[in-house]
Amino acid sequence: MDKRQNRSADMKPQHITVLGSTGSIGTNTLDVVARHPDRFQVFALSGATQVDLMLRQCAQFKPRFAVMVHADAAQQLKDKIQAEGLATEVLSGEAALDDISAHPDVDAVMAAIVGAAGLSPCLAAARAGKRLLLANKEALVVGAEVFLDAVKQGGATLLPIDSEHSAIFQSLPEDATTWDARVEKIILTASGGPFRTRDLATLKDVTPEQACAHPNWVMGRKISVDSATMMNKALEVIEARYLFGLPPERLEVVIHPQSIIHSMVQYRDMSVVAQLGTPDMRVPIAYGLSWPERMASGAQALDFHALSAMTFEALDDHGHPERFAGIHLAWDALRGPRGTTAVLNAANEIAVAAFLDRRIRFDQIHVINQNCMAHLSPTAPHSLGDLLELDAQARSVAEDAVRLLAK
Repeated sequence: MDKRQNRSADMKPQHITVLGSTGSIGTNTLDVVARHPDRFQVFALSGATQVDLMLRQCAQFKPRFAVMVHADAAQQLKDKIQAEGLATEVLSGEAALDDISAHPDVDAVMAAIVGAAGLSPCLAAARAGKRLLLANKEALVVGAEVFLDAVKQGGATLLPIDSEHSAIFQSLPEDATTWDARVEKIILTASGGPFRTRDLATLKDVTPEQACAHPNWVMGRKISVDSATMMNKALEVIEARYLFGLPPERLEVVIHPQSIIHSMVQYRDMSVVAQLGTPDMRVPIAYGLSWPERMASGAQALDFHALSAMTFEALDDHGHPERFAGIHLAWDALRGPRGTTAVLNAANEIAVAAFLDRRIRFDQIHVINQNCMAHLSPTAPHSLGDLLELDAQARSVAEDAVRLLAK
């Protein structure tokens, strides 16, 4: 047994809270955790409405707490937990999410709640100095400076879980103080989604089912639509700006349909360092859980002999920049007043929900996002309360826009 193995054997298990354990990131996290029972112990899980899946997770991982945001779902889970004779305590409500994120017995928090609802527990974990595995884009897109201040004040360790940001993190120098001097630019890759080559005239006819059918990844409905509109990549550009501290003009997006290169860093000497792997979220999850070490993720190895050609395209490579018009809102938001990124995020959540409910067309998502940014000039937020108020204002403006379009 080498020194690394001895060190791992002597380590006490990390106690982990998984926020959003019933979603795709959450279930993949638990898959990785289950492969390393000596390294991890699940302290708490949270979900929204999937009671039966949460029950199975509680039976397998035996967490101390399980939180269901909605009271009726919590009561259903509590009844089933008691019937199964499990010891897990069931809690409900948003405040409980903060509690299980900041609990003194917790070492690490996987933040995988989709949307602005995940911001408060992320702030709670940051202030409590946790190892925060960030799969929730909104913590940075909405929280921005408020969230980063909480990370700094709490002494939290912030580790990106999105495949693109994990790839960038793995490709950057270990010493973050040298990033600005050594790095020329960060290059995020994007698959282009399911409509990369679709006739632009037919985008208005896209159905929710078509938009949710991503060619490479299995994801939730909201993030799948974001990938189809490329708003997902716009949010990732904003996230990269705050994660890595480079100015917006040193962030670039390249279309890479095969999703093998997850992102790249170009250095001052023009060399490029990239992270490659199969499109499996367990890879960045395992890296975040084990950092600075590495451990088995359960993903398949990349087979270079069977690998098809890797291709790259500019965002407007086909001569139609309007195909991915939404992504340019990222740079617009970063150039706008502090809080503009939160406005963009809120508008997009409303627009996507309206599309999934078949109230607006696919091509109108961008219209709502653009109009909301144009009509709401935020006052710089300084607290969670400010952020939530701004979020509510933006949602109201976006809802008005939806109603007008839906007439």
